[in-house]
Amino acid sequence: MKKQRPLWEPKYRIEAAFRRRLLAIVRNCILKQVRRAGTLDDMIQILQKVSESEEYKKLCQAAAMKMVTGLFSDQGHTWRQAAANMKSRAMYEALRKELQGEAGRRLRELVDDTTYRIVTLPSDIGHQVADYVSRESLKGRRASDLEDEIRRMFPDKTQARAELIARTQVSMTSTNMTRQRAERYGMNWYIWRPVGGAAGDGRTRDSHRMMAGVLVNWNDPPAPETLFPTLNADGRPRKNTLGHYHAGCCPNCRCYPEPIVDLDQVDSWPAKVYYGGRIQKMNKTEFERIM
Repeated sequence: MKKQRPLWEPKYRIEAAFRRRLLAIVRNCILKQVRRAGTLDDMIQILQKVSESEEYKKLCQAAAMKMVTGLFSDQGHTWRQAAANMKSRAMYEALRKELQGEAGRRLRELVDDTTYRIVTLPSDIGHQVADYVSRESLKGRRASDLEDEIRRMFPDKTQARAELIARTQVSMTSTNMTRQRAERYGMNWYIWRPVGGAAGDGRTRDSHRMMAGVLVNWNDPPAPETLFPTLNADGRPRKNTLGHYHAGCCPNCRCYPEPIVDLDQVDSWPAKVYYGGRIQKMNKTEFERIM
């Protein structure tokens, strides 16, 4: 019997489709143009022109629109299913009116933000190439050697950057949509869930695996790398460069928030709750007081 996917876990097909579109844009609009560059300076200029091209911007906006509207539709189905499970007519009515007013405006903002991340990809890579050449030249390396090296590395590095954008933007957009809907319905808490269950799926970073099942308030994001630090060779905690963020809102994170629609969703009591800057155990009555 096929294992049922958790209700709130994002659907991988949306990320996969978005990745395919981004990689097609990279191949057709960036790599094809860069192959014509005679020098590294030519390459940097071409990358800047691509990022300013109206045709390129339209392709980026179309890819962003399909991803965002796909997530919006998919999440709408999830929320309707949750509403059906708890038999909430009020939530059904709120979902039906969702695209009117503020919700529609925020949806357009998500499209614009994703479009910007893709549009700036060529110029960002151009800056990275220029910085790399500058650093390596100071070490005494010849321009011809650097040129050959960058030409070899460029396709893989560019496609890897596009894949990172795909993973991160889909996850962050999904979390942002979940938060907007949850707060609109008065649901201010969620359960941090890694893909693959409490232990993750083998690719889950340790700090996020430790966050599994923790109850989090939307207005108080945790700092997992500070709560569960990785130690350096000298035994000191590694510096947290990611800061505070919600599930799904840091690079390459595949965790997701499960809005607390009903306290029966909580795995067990007492539960782990992020509150007051730390994770503490609370029984149901204690949590209801702060909820």
